[in-house]
Amino acid sequence: MTRIPYPRWAVVMGAVALLTPALAIDPAAAANDRPSAAVVRTDQGAVRGSVSANHLSFQGIPYARPPLGALRWAPPQPGPVWTGIRDATKPGAACAQLQGLPMDSASVAEDCLHLNVTTPRTAARTPRPVMVWLHGGDFRFGRGDVYDGQRLAADGDVVVVTVNYRLGALGFLAHPALAGPDGVTGNFGLQDQQAALRWVRHNAAAFGGDPGNVTLFGQSAGATSVCAHLAAPGSAGLFHRAIVQSNSCANPVQTRVEAARAAEELAQNIGCTDPGTVAACLRGRDPARLVETAGYPGAGVDLGPVVDGRTLPVDPAAALAAGKLHPVPVLTGMNRDESRLVVWGMEHSGLNCPEPQPEPGDESESCPLTDDQYRDQVRGMFGDRAEQVLARYPRKGTQFPSETLGAVLTDHDYAEPIYSAALAFARRVPTYLYEFADDDAPFFTQGPEPTFPAGAYHCAELPYLFTVDYAEALTPTQQRLGDEMVRVWSDFARTGRAGWPRLHGAAPYARVFAGGRASGTTSFAAAHSYDFWRSLR
Repeated sequence: MTRIPYPRWAVVMGAVALLTPALAIDPAAAANDRPSAAVVRTDQGAVRGSVSANHLSFQGIPYARPPLGALRWAPPQPGPVWTGIRDATKPGAACAQLQGLPMDSASVAEDCLHLNVTTPRTAARTPRPVMVWLHGGDFRFGRGDVYDGQRLAADGDVVVVTVNYRLGALGFLAHPALAGPDGVTGNFGLQDQQAALRWVRHNAAAFGGDPGNVTLFGQSAGATSVCAHLAAPGSAGLFHRAIVQSNSCANPVQTRVEAARAAEELAQNIGCTDPGTVAACLRGRDPARLVETAGYPGAGVDLGPVVDGRTLPVDPAAALAAGKLHPVPVLTGMNRDESRLVVWGMEHSGLNCPEPQPEPGDESESCPLTDDQYRDQVRGMFGDRAEQVLARYPRKGTQFPSETLGAVLTDHDYAEPIYSAALAFARRVPTYLYEFADDDAPFFTQGPEPTFPAGAYHCAELPYLFTVDYAEALTPTQQRLGDEMVRVWSDFARTGRAGWPRLHGAAPYARVFAGGRASGTTSFAAAHSYDFWRSLR
């Protein structure tokens, strides 16, 4: 399978004792049900979070030392310790990044290795499952606090942890000049995630969680991270179930040669060209210039996880094929219309507009894709196989050309590798396949409206699992669908079972989450022309 280093959308876009004796809650708040404060004693010191009607929230907890100075491009070190009580009622800074999708925000911070913990407010009879969330964003964008875990925690009766990790040039620059004594460099963001998982192992019990029942889950680049940890020796035993949303463990990551080439390109672009001083030169560049030079996917430097010989001794895709991933139950799946987001970005960018094109950043005009442009896009992407693709995916009736292109890209970029990975998982571990398919999923509140139905686009499932403020509010029907999804995700975290038959050759079905009568099961392979795409490999 051709490596897809990032989702195509990013190319065009250019969150008295209670639970345990360690946690205390203000008695007045308990009596009056008013937001107040809760205190938990971690192995670093005490933190004071906030109390809401049905959950407790602890934000901005540092799980590692700030990666500043000599710690830039170094493995994360144990977090700071403190006396007294540390305020944990506000999130920490996002790791340095450019502006990405509407849920992202630009940042120049390097002191960003924080996590957030959300727990139910009620006491637990037994320790609760812990769910550790790794956000997406092409390893360039994103922050944990955007994804508020109150819904999963309160309704699913779990402890939710969301994580910041180093991104882009500061998280995944694998330049040989930055290598340690063992010659290894890169994957600093993955090492941050491992440090967060170790923090969870040491501190989950203080929040009422079970360190022996941790689910690692992520979406998009976060899903790729989950795949990496399934293959990483240093992650063994730190989690016990895996949820892989909207990406595939069958997609290869960078080789060491590819990563070094990308790092050398960034060094040259930023003006660090002298081989004898390149490391010092890079360390002298400020975060803003580093992330700006790395740029946006497709127009910048390709950065991400790499087979480095230490953190990742083997590509997760190769480990999956060989049956050598950590043997934990897996829930995996995708959104039915993933790539409609990339087509929205294409229209929004003005790249398909007739001359003169809109100025960059001009949101006043979005140009709908035409039939000719649809065919041109397919021919440009698939070359001598394009006519077969066009014959398989003709525009139907009143369907917009943008919807048809979205179907092509969804099935090629997402469905084929996700289903291939699911089949490989199913040969070794309990595996459950899902598809999110709400036609009317809420879209982003910022940016222009799509000129075509966005459907179940990339990221569309997230407001059903988390409390977010970047998308339109859910309708009552969608709230019920979200309740169902929260129940499935949390039950899987609790038991390793999803509530429908495991995937295997005699039962090649996916559970569909669509709301109302549209939910049920589907033959995933047939719905996404899996055999057709396999035949073109």
